[in-house]
Order: sequence, then structure tokens, then C-alpha cells
Amino acid sequence: MKKVLVAAALVATGTGARAADLPAKATPYYKAPVAKVYDWTGFYVGVNGGTGFGRSFTPLTNRFGGNASSRLGGWGALGGGQIGYNWQHGNFLGLGNVVFGLEADIQGSAFNDDRTCEYGCMTGSGALSVNQKLDWFGTVRGRVGLATGPVLSYVTGGLAYGGVNTTVTILSAIPPNVTSFSNTNTGWTLGSGVEAALGGAWTGKIEYLYVSLGTQSGDKTGVANSYLFRSEVNEQVFRAGLNYRMGERATDLAEPVARWAGFYGGIDVGGAAAINRSSLTYPMAGQIRTDTFNLSSTNGFTGGGQLGYNFQSANWVLGIETDLQGSTQQDNKACEILCNGVNTAAFDQKLDWLGTTRGRIGYSIGSTLFYFTGGAAYGDVKTNIAGILIGAPFNQTFTHTKAGYTVGGGIESPFNLFGWFGPNWTAKTEYLYVDLGRTSDFIPLSSPTVGMTFSTHVREDLFRTGLNYHFNEPVVAKY
Repeated sequence: MKKVLVAAALVATGTGARAADLPAKATPYYKAPVAKVYDWTGFYVGVNGGTGFGRSFTPLTNRFGGNASSRLGGWGALGGGQIGYNWQHGNFLGLGNVVFGLEADIQGSAFNDDRTCEYGCMTGSGALSVNQKLDWFGTVRGRVGLATGPVLSYVTGGLAYGGVNTTVTILSAIPPNVTSFSNTNTGWTLGSGVEAALGGAWTGKIEYLYVSLGTQSGDKTGVANSYLFRSEVNEQVFRAGLNYRMGERATDLAEPVARWAGFYGGIDVGGAAAINRSSLTYPMAGQIRTDTFNLSSTNGFTGGGQLGYNFQSANWVLGIETDLQGSTQQDNKACEILCNGVNTAAFDQKLDWLGTTRGRIGYSIGSTLFYFTGGAAYGDVKTNIAGILIGAPFNQTFTHTKAGYTVGGGIESPFNLFGWFGPNWTAKTEYLYVDLGRTSDFIPLSSPTVGMTFSTHVREDLFRTGLNYHFNEPVVAKY
């Protein structure tokens, strides 16, 4: 039972393991070389880069009783460095080569949301704009993972901290009233990843982190258009890293290149998140007003299957893959206009399914395939908008099947957890960015031509793991 539970946990967090080499041929003159067991113990330093976004749930209250709420935080690049130490236990509790570690990192970040604007934006009385930035953040985390030779699959978690800067501008004041709030927040982080040997002292990794930095609050009183805000600061981080290991390691012999050519099929599970830039244009008090805000489909999971074919020339692998996913993503917290029960628009947005058809190009280092991927994406976007405006109630649902594109990358390696799987099985961990484009819909109110216009730009970030079965021949190379 213990092994069953550990196996399930590794698959669910986007981890995988690879098979050990097959036994060498026992001939006196052509005996196959046997690589030493790869040792992860020791210090390492490295660099990383990637992308991510903030998804900070932020209610705003103005003096007119408005209680709008949406997600702050835009997409941005990040980069920095890490230092850590690993300790490998040869057979911890009978589970095999378990690796324990401690890692600290510091990151520069371009996460910035400068488009959120509530209560009619420039034209409305009491209009507010909000600009929130995460200029930097860092983590100190423990790591625990399962190593099978030169591939380490791990989960990680610990302390997080970062600099949060929020500027609120009362646009309807003359001149506009600007107030900034700056805090160094602390919180926690949790994630998972896969790290694999590149040769010599170098390893490469792909990693996901969820970072929660607590709350930031602010208020502006004593002015004509006072307000309160409370922002729950949460970040999604997707990054790749390069480490230089200073401990002992097996470098005597290179692994034989795995066989990747042929058809394969499999299943995958993972997590997904989005921050969809949206706007609502509506009539009020003789004006046409526009609120700009984010819808964030959070706490979502994906699951589905994939089919593909690989071509291989020496270490280079070219392929094509198609997949179809069910999704539980949903945002039902956003509320716009004044959101006071008299003039209100509440949103519920879902992504029920999505799929991709992608090319892959990769390079196999021994039994580990590092690859980039990109191609077409498509999915089903459903948004319900309900409320009341100028005395007219409304409740409408818009469903669109949208097409767009996807790009990403991943790591794939043979999978033989506890000896349960054969040499035809592989496990992959990958990140995909999906852009499904923009939709626009009209909601009639007092007449067919008088109403609101809602638009949204659907973008997704996926971090998932999968198992593949290769039909042609075993992936693990023979001598």
C-alpha cells in the first residue's frame, strides 16, 4: 500500500522516473559498458528564467457604495539564480533512491497589472485605476524526490517573500489623486519539477511554483472619492533552470541514446490557470462607461490523452502530437459596475475543454529527451453574466469554441516506477502556454440596441505530466 500511495503522488504532482539500463551482454570481448549510479549528493548553483503572472483577488470599495472585485496581476518574465544542497539516500524506506534537498533562490520579476480600471474608468464619478507590481521575490524551500539514475522528480515547498507595490489613482478627482502602497510580504510556496543530467556537472530542470504572499491593504480617506482595497497576492511561476553540481557524480560513461521513433499514445493530468484580460462597456448617467479588469480561471485541473509519432536521427527527435483535455477551470468571483445590488454585473467564466495539435523538436541526452513544442490550440469558453443595470435585469450565457496557438517545452524519460512498468513506457513533464484569442458579446438592456458589450482574451498556462506507451519497440536502448 505504501508503494501505491507514493506512485500516485508522484504522477499527480507532475513527476516521473526513468528506467535503469538493461543488463550488459556478458561476452569476454564485447562486454557493454555499465554506467555508475548517478549520485545527486552535494552543493549546486544555477540560473533560471521563465514566465508567470499574478492573480491577486482584489475587492475595491468606493464612497458611492461600489464593491467591484477582480484579479490583479499581469503576465511577465522572470529570472534569477538559485543555490542548494542535495542528499541522496540509496534505499529510503524501501522506496529506492530518495533525494532530500534545500534550495534558496532570488528572482527579478516583470509582473505588472496597469490596466485594471473600475467604476466607469475615466468618465465615471468615483472612478479608480489600480497598478500592482511584483518587482522581485525569493523562496527558501525543501525538496524531496525520487531519482532513477540521472533523472530526479521532486516536490518542493517552503517560505516565500517579495516586494509588492500597488498604486491607486482616483481618476475623477481634479487633479487625479495618486497614492502608492509598498510592502515586503512573506508567505509560502508549493510546487513540483523534474531535473535531469545534461552531461558532466550540468543539469537542467523544469519547474512550477505557486507563490502566496499574503495580503496587502490600503485606504484613502479624507478626499472627495475615498476608497478601500484589500489584495490577496498570489503568483503562478513557470520556469526552467540550469544547475552546476559541485558534488560527486557519475561521469565516466555516457548513457546510450534511447529509441524514440514510432507511434505512441498515453494519458496526462495537470493543473491550469489563466488571467484573461476583459472589459465591460455600459451606459450609466448619460455616459458610456468602460471597466477593464481580469477574469482568472484558477484552481483548475486538466486531464486527457494524447497520440503522437516521432522521427529520430541520432540524438535529434522530430515529432507531431495531438491531445484533448477536460478542464475544471472557473472564475465566479468577479463583479463589476458598482456591484451594489442596484447596478451590478457578476461573472462566471469556465473553460470546459481544450486541445492542441503540435510539432515537437527535441534532443536526447542518453535516455532523457529535452524538447520544445508548438502549434494549434482550440477550446470551449463559456461566460455567464448576470445582474441589473438602470433597472433592467439580465442573465445571459455566451459559449464560444475558439482556435489559437500554443508553445511550450518539456522533459520525457523512460518510466519504470518500482519495476511496475516495462521498457516501452515513458513519463513526461511539460509546460504549455495557450492563447485562444478574443471574444466579444452584446447584452441588450432597455432595447435591442441599448446594452452592454463584454470582451475577453482567453489565455492559459498548463503544467502537466503524462505517461506514454511506445508501440514500435522499447525506448531503453540496448547495447
